[in-house]
Order: sequence, then C-alpha cells, then structure tokens
Amino acid sequence: MSNTLKLSLAASAVLAMAAGAVITPAAAAEGAKEKCYGVALKGKNDCAAGPGTSCAGTSTVDYQGNAWKHVTKGSCVKMGGTLAAHSGNAKPVPQKAR
Repeated sequence: MSNTLKLSLAASAVLAMAAGAVITPAAAAEGAKEKCYGVALKGKNDCAAGPGTSCAGTSTVDYQGNAWKHVTKGSCVKMGGTLAAHSGNAKPVPQKAR
C-alpha cells in the first residue's frame, strides 16, 4: 500500500469522525425535546395545526389545542400543555403533582 493511499485513508477516517461529532450533538438536542400541544401562540406553532394547514406557523389562535411547539423534555405539562392534541383553544390548566 502506498504512503499516499495510507494518508488518504487516514484523512478520510478523521473527516468521518469529525462529521459524526458534529451530528451527534444535534441528535442529542432533538432527543431532549418533546411535542407540546396547546402552548403555542397564534402563528408560532412548530407543526400540526389541523386539517387545511401547511404546518409551522399556521395556528390561528393562541394555545390552539391541535398545534404543538418543541419544548424541553419534561416541561410540557408543567407549562400547561399536553403531550397529545386536544380540542379547544384555551390553555389547559396544569394538574397539580400528587
């Protein structure tokens, strides 16, 4: 095996590892989020705003029950949202911890 080929393979391996390091934090950040329904303000939802909508930014009222925002995992219910779509547009009242 020539030195040029060895250097090329080594460089490719280093680049592959560097690319993995860049991708991993983004994947980890995505894993630390959850979809929270009923907390988005009008036009500020991330997605799922019901039939006839194109998705992000299409909620028509504050706290629309079928529109979600990505929030930090574990914070949705604390801020008055739900983990599943619901009918209505009023911000749900958070349940007290038992």
